[in-house]
Amino acid sequence: MCKIESSSSCCSEEKESRRRRRWWGIGIGFDMGVKIVVSDEKKEKSKVSNKSKMKVWMVRATSSVLLWTCIVNLTNLTTYGEVWGPRVLKGWPSCFTQESAYLKLPSSVSTPPRVLPPKRVYKNNGYLMVSCNGGLNQMRSAICDMVTIARYLNVTLIVPELDKTSFWADPSEFQDIFDVDHFISSLRDEVRILKELPPRLKKRLELGKVHTMAPVSWSDISYYNYQILPLIQKYKILHLNRTDARLANNGQPMEIQKLRCRVNFNGLRFTPQIEELGKRVVKLLRQNGPFLVLHLRYEMDMLAFSGCSQGCNTEEVNELTRMRYAYPWWKEKIINSDLKRKDGLCPLTPEETALALRALDIDPSYQIYIAAGEIYGGDRRMASLAEAYPKLVRKETLLNPADLRFFQNHSSQMAALDYLVSLESDIFVPTYDGNMAKVVEGHRRYLGYKRTILLDRRLLVDLIDKYTVGSLSWDEFSTAVKETHAHRSGQPTKRLIIPDRPKEEDYFYSNPQECLESDESLSSSM
Repeated sequence: MCKIESSSSCCSEEKESRRRRRWWGIGIGFDMGVKIVVSDEKKEKSKVSNKSKMKVWMVRATSSVLLWTCIVNLTNLTTYGEVWGPRVLKGWPSCFTQESAYLKLPSSVSTPPRVLPPKRVYKNNGYLMVSCNGGLNQMRSAICDMVTIARYLNVTLIVPELDKTSFWADPSEFQDIFDVDHFISSLRDEVRILKELPPRLKKRLELGKVHTMAPVSWSDISYYNYQILPLIQKYKILHLNRTDARLANNGQPMEIQKLRCRVNFNGLRFTPQIEELGKRVVKLLRQNGPFLVLHLRYEMDMLAFSGCSQGCNTEEVNELTRMRYAYPWWKEKIINSDLKRKDGLCPLTPEETALALRALDIDPSYQIYIAAGEIYGGDRRMASLAEAYPKLVRKETLLNPADLRFFQNHSSQMAALDYLVSLESDIFVPTYDGNMAKVVEGHRRYLGYKRTILLDRRLLVDLIDKYTVGSLSWDEFSTAVKETHAHRSGQPTKRLIIPDRPKEEDYFYSNPQECLESDESLSSSM
């Protein structure tokens, strides 16, 4: 019995054990299955996540490259007027076109897209740096010469540095007066112009490893080919520190003369701020009828430099003399004012100018815009001119002080404003043949021979003296003045050429005849 009971209990226990092992095995299998399924799901999710991350990374990388491309193109377009980006980007699509670089005007305004000239390709012989000297228009003509020289030497021109040490001490940079981007892009088919030296050459400049010199005045292009170009090739960078009157007026190839004109009349454009203010002044003047611009060169510095003191009292004469001696680069110190005036080498006084304008029958109702700085002697010296022409105006009287706030203590920017108004005037009358008078005269010729009365100071002061002492009646005086100036109103004419005396011949920029009329038409008009 015991054995039987024992045997059955053993069997029962064995069966229970088997049952437990079976269920345990099923449980294990179930757990393992679940774990395997969960693991597979995680793997699938991981794969999907990785693929998503890869897609996001690719999108971000592509967007970054395209964005960087756009930024490079935008930066270079605004800097150089063209895309100078890295070569690796040349084949990439650009999201910034030249047409979209300019502000979109309302649909009612039709503005043709600006078309840049094709870039000129040539072997670069080196880099030319220039430091201009003098006032605005002296520097303007020098810039035109230097662009022309750079083009024919096949060198890269660095945007010129303007004079900051002259009498006016104007701190303006090139881009403060001229539209530098237009300057660079509009001339790109002739010469490569950069705002600054490439980084690798900047170090040489900082270390002083740059050859500096002043070229010989009134030289023709052969001088630059045979004397200057070898220096550029040797030093890689050449710095010309005086650039006024360094290219001859006459005897230059036609393409050189025409390029000088192109730079002057098309490449050099004032900043939008100056242009807009100039247009506003002209509009204000036009609202009140015709106007004459009088470039009355009777400022203190002009009188001190020239030694002219007609009409000044003793105190003023002494003050002008002290100023002349204070500036060592004004070489002439002892000057006889009366003799210089009789030779026609002094600017006309305000009193003499009033007589000349009346004798020429300039209508007293004309507005007279004074394009000049502060007149020496103030209201006392301007009294006779104001009596003859009551409508005397200046930019300071036409504009609000706020309009000129940014131009204060920047004489070149103020001169640029006067330049624009002078170009648009019905009549332009300079009282001295300085650089502004000459350059404005030439520009008005280019604009269609606009009336410019070029006063013959030598004959004029002689006639004024005779009228003042009573040896000429008013009618005789007026008739003589008209006859003297009958052919001095900016008509087509040939430049006066004086071999071996370039300083005494007619200035190229006052009459750039090669850009205006053919020799035949000039001859027939004389």
